[in-house]
Amino acid sequence: MKTSILSRVAVSAMLAALFGIAAQSVSLAADSTASADQIRQQTADLLHSLQSYGAGQRDEALSKSKAALANLDQRIQALEADLFAHWDEMDQAAREQAHASLQALREQRTRVAEWYGSMQSSSADAWGHIREGFSQAYQALNEAWEKSEQEFRSRDRK
Repeated sequence: MKTSILSRVAVSAMLAALFGIAAQSVSLAADSTASADQIRQQTADLLHSLQSYGAGQRDEALSKSKAALANLDQRIQALEADLFAHWDEMDQAAREQAHASLQALREQRTRVAEWYGSMQSSSADAWGHIREGFSQAYQALNEAWEKSEQEFRSRDRK
């Protein structure tokens, strides 16, 4: 139940932020190539760091994870804002593909939020399992973001 509430809050917050800062997000989309490399590096750094954190370093792991999630959320918002800015220029097939990609991103983000919540409340005995689950979910979210980023940017070049 706690995870379900956390998931709903995370998705609601993400959607509210999307519409609340769309103008700011559009400016972030301009440097997508550099930001994709930055996100890739940040993901690798986060996942490497998480592997070295024991249960006693939970607060540091949570802090780094929260910052990485905020950054990735910002990139997802920029991608969505760019997509919506070009929505009228897209044909139906492109819209359906974009919608499916965004839905996959939202589902992955919800999974990460669930694992993040588990990290916050896990016991020392469960820490390794929870840390690994979060890492896998975060990696999947990052891969979904990269795939969407590539699809949307290739659409812009056509």
